[in-house]
Amino acid sequence: MAFPVPRSLSPSKVSSFTDCALAFRFSVIDRLPEPPSAAATKGTLVHAALEKLHLLPRAERTIEAALAGLAEAADELRGDDEYVGLDLSPDDEAAFHADAATLVRHYFQLEDPTAVRAIGLELSLEAEVDGVTLRGIIDRLELDDDGELVVTDYKTGAAPSEQYERKRLSGVHIYSLLCEQLLGRRPKRVQLLYLRSPLAIITEPTDQSTRGTRRTLGAVWQAVERACDREDFRPKPSRLCDWCAFQAWCPSFGGDPSTLPAPGLATAASPPVADTPALSPAGFVPGLARAPASAERTVPVAASPASPVSPVPVAVSAAAPAPPVPVAASPAAPAPPVPVAASPGPVPAGSPAIPVATPSDRPMPGASGAGAEHLQMAT
Repeated sequence: MAFPVPRSLSPSKVSSFTDCALAFRFSVIDRLPEPPSAAATKGTLVHAALEKLHLLPRAERTIEAALAGLAEAADELRGDDEYVGLDLSPDDEAAFHADAATLVRHYFQLEDPTAVRAIGLELSLEAEVDGVTLRGIIDRLELDDDGELVVTDYKTGAAPSEQYERKRLSGVHIYSLLCEQLLGRRPKRVQLLYLRSPLAIITEPTDQSTRGTRRTLGAVWQAVERACDREDFRPKPSRLCDWCAFQAWCPSFGGDPSTLPAPGLATAASPPVADTPALSPAGFVPGLARAPASAERTVPVAASPASPVSPVPVAVSAAAPAPPVPVAASPAAPAPPVPVAASPGPVPAGSPAIPVATPSDRPMPGASGAGAEHLQMAT
């Protein structure tokens, strides 16, 4: 019997699919439990702190306010199962929160938050593109000085190497496509802010990159459907295996996927993976080639007045489209069937208004693309 076909794609699902088809099946189709990860939990904490920061009036967005928001977010997180499951010792817990504070401080080296005109935070968007339902959560959507849209994605891991930088950008190109479909306007730029380095990687979406993104999504979706129909999700051994939580089930490690319960019925009783960290090293994602060196440059960006540190580099990447993802030899699939609210149809290009802002200086947190009509912004 064929596996159920997931109902949507997202940047994380596309990345997971192309990394390893079998791991994606375990996570998305079989829904095998994964142990909590300190890296992922820390990312959740830092994202919450930065969201709180950008909900403040611009003049109040200081390092002190950001750290206060971090402390507030930490208090909210302490009772969460994900955090409790880490079972941190007192020393480990102190190091965990100290590192989170470092990441928040590094943010101020990348930009001056008092100059940011955020119009959406943790913005959930959904749209149908070429017959495929796309979903994504944008960390921050803002307007630049010219009134153009900018998509910002925070990363709490290390910046990727040159070899893997372009694949990291492919995810934000999907966010760009979502904005264009729902809001009727393509973002002027998309940027990844790597807080640990700290480093900003910026690219400007173009007609060419948008076409490439559509082609990649189409190829991935077809491979997902084919893998589900054939029940054929193959392992793709790589460095990521060292951090995979599913080694007990993987044939590459002597496991047998055929002994799993029916998709979607796996429980915590499934055999645990001993001594296997849940996440890959921060920022490491194998995949597509880097854009040609001739199309990139590194420029200094002055640190914000709130930070005494030195300027940090910004890698400006070409907006060339990603080549089609090689999926035939290693099928994999996006997320399991999840009921989702219907989203509105695409807004025609050239629409006189973009459904995203709020009457005040502060953005709406958690605004949904499906309810985008509640957010309106003059052009």
